[in-house]
Amino acid sequence: MSRGDIVGLVLSYLYAFGLLFTVEAIGKHFKWHQEFTRKIIHIGAGLWIWGILYFFDHWYFGIIPFATFIVLNYVFYRQQSFKAMDTIESTPGTVYFALSITVLFVWLWRTGEEVDRVPIAAGAVMAMTLGDAFASIIGRRWGKHTYTFFGHTRSWEGTAAMAVTSLVGIAFTLFLLPGSALSPNSIVLSGSEVVVLSLAGAATAAISEALSPAGTDNLSVPLLTGLVMVLLSSLLHLGLLL
Repeated sequence: MSRGDIVGLVLSYLYAFGLLFTVEAIGKHFKWHQEFTRKIIHIGAGLWIWGILYFFDHWYFGIIPFATFIVLNYVFYRQQSFKAMDTIESTPGTVYFALSITVLFVWLWRTGEEVDRVPIAAGAVMAMTLGDAFASIIGRRWGKHTYTFFGHTRSWEGTAAMAVTSLVGIAFTLFLLPGSALSPNSIVLSGSEVVVLSLAGAATAAISEALSPAGTDNLSVPLLTGLVMVLLSSLLHLGLLL
């Protein structure tokens, strides 16, 4: 274990618990709605993947923080330890989110001499981190035109926000991360490849979020988005597309 791995582990847990306690205290003080504080935690947790990529030298140590939060989030959910994150009506979405990130990073992140595909994992996580949060916030505030699948009602305004925000998050990730210091062994994508993967990923994220029963979108969105982008990326590099 390197110094970077040790620093990464320490900072990951400090960041995670600092985020939880800070949002819990601020939300209680200003009487923020639980759904709003939950989304702040959701965004803050998802964005930490950039910290993970920055600090850790070995991927198999870097997956530990999110992997342990699969268990911790389940305990928090069952005991409703943080009211800013869980109430009696909440789904175990936080557990699914940590599980999805862990699966994607175990599958695609490599720090040795192997080809690293973590930009796709990061893009899929950004679709869930940013897309889902803005879909919820905008849908609740401005959503007027609704539809229902599997007993869960969403708005077209929220779905549009999901698609647009996911597109921006994925494109930003695929443009900046490949070949950078955070992922030096990943394949640098051309502009057209970024566009194709971003559009496909955003469409998959929006459709997955729209069709998923309540809470399960934290599984379906990142995993299906990552899977679609992996398959498309393989076709692009085999010369079967474009």
